[in-house]
Amino acid sequence: MPNKKESDTTVSSLPSDESNPTISSTIASTEHSKGNKPLSSAPVQIPISYPEDGMLTVEWIQDLTLTFDWSSRNLPPSEFPSVFPVDVFDTLVLTASKILHKEPNCVVIDDFDQDSRVVVVGDVHGQLHDVLFLLRDAGFPSKNCFFVFNGDYVDRGAWGLETFLLLLAWKVFLPHRVYLLRGNHESKYCTSVYGFEKEVMAKYGDKGKHAYRKCLGCFEGLPLASLIGKHVFTAHGGLFRSVSHAPSKKPKGKKKNNVVFNPETNPLSLGSFHELAKARRSVLDPPWNPQLSSNLIPGDLLWSDPSMKLGLSENTERGIGLLWGPDSTEEFLKKFSLKVIS
Repeated sequence: MPNKKESDTTVSSLPSDESNPTISSTIASTEHSKGNKPLSSAPVQIPISYPEDGMLTVEWIQDLTLTFDWSSRNLPPSEFPSVFPVDVFDTLVLTASKILHKEPNCVVIDDFDQDSRVVVVGDVHGQLHDVLFLLRDAGFPSKNCFFVFNGDYVDRGAWGLETFLLLLAWKVFLPHRVYLLRGNHESKYCTSVYGFEKEVMAKYGDKGKHAYRKCLGCFEGLPLASLIGKHVFTAHGGLFRSVSHAPSKKPKGKKKNNVVFNPETNPLSLGSFHELAKARRSVLDPPWNPQLSSNLIPGDLLWSDPSMKLGLSENTERGIGLLWGPDSTEEFLKKFSLKVIS
């Protein structure tokens, strides 16, 4: 089954202004003073330890950024625990997971003014150094600078673990300025095929299985979509179907039965934000049978693709999600008073 279509890291923004200069100058000045060249020794004391009071600071993230940049260029993967010990990993992932699990399926981002900007970032796939450049170039998260990362943090690149952990740190530090959405690669299926599981095992050795399971659990908490300024909808895959059709009648004498949808009697139609809010975040791995599950919305949001063909249809090439045409885009935009699907 073909993998989800990849694209270069993308950035788009709403009306912009300078982000908080304090955070930008604190991190960027230190990096620039090093000339962005590999150093023979760590730029800060390692291993990294979690703050005793449990409160992350911009200085802590600065140290983490510099250390990950240095270790990725100078140390073999097996030395990662000497940089970021398992106990620190556990604390960061658990803290971030608690925040993520409390967020709705579709996070609403509208508490900004005309001087704010929202940066939407596409697939980064373990390219740590691209992410570091992006943060410097676009401006670090701050009071007036929001970030929405649209999934696919891991696989393919060699530093998926560092990339994901750094973004989790930003999420913990600024939970209402940094939003991490789920991509199709944040799944057991993709990470076992495209490299992230092997990366974690190589970096954490005998603790690798433990660390990998913790990452999978964190993935489950990632929101599925965002609504920015009431007019911009973002999701890693795209549009999603309605599941409000009446299910088949249950046979007499049985209390439980899978909800079964018959495409002949229940044609595909676009879903609503109300349905999205009620969906369970669990995502089935491809290939799946849409007639044997009632929880189809998450798979659509992560795996669907745009098409030049009109209407909605099952994404048979991927074995999961939908194909949606330009008419469906127009219908979705008009129905919910949107301007952009990103």
